[in-house]
Amino acid sequence: MSSATDTDIDKNPLRLIGHINRTFTRVVDQPIKELGFAVSQLPVLVMLKRHGPSSQAGLARVAQVEQPSMAQLLNRMERDGLVERVADPDDGRSKLISLTKQAARQMPKGKAVMDAACQRALAGLSEAEQAQLHALLLRVSVNLEQAVREETL
Repeated sequence: MSSATDTDIDKNPLRLIGHINRTFTRVVDQPIKELGFAVSQLPVLVMLKRHGPSSQAGLARVAQVEQPSMAQLLNRMERDGLVERVADPDDGRSKLISLTKQAARQMPKGKAVMDAACQRALAGLSEAEQAQLHALLLRVSVNLEQAVREETL
């Protein structure tokens, strides 16, 4: 198992970001599971909490996954009582995905787990350093999003 001080990671900030993401996932995985969630479900849960019912296609776009992968994830989430399919009021032939009351009740606890892990990860960084880190990562994200847009043209 490698550590964050490995030479390869130190020379490539994107590898370090990947390493951080995997380590963060390991930190939150068990507490999130105890709440009935999986880390892979979090983008869907957050989207539904913030924006209300959504189509499967819309959720796939936000989570940046293919439709079949989203369908499988939603089927598992429905089986586990986290989401339900409801009739689309604008199109009776379509279904929207919405949170169940059970999932909505558990989400504040999930947010607390994520917030605590973030605080732990950022321990020792000043507010200014955290703001600088955020700004730098946002620039990297914008650059990568631009590269994706250019590939699809």
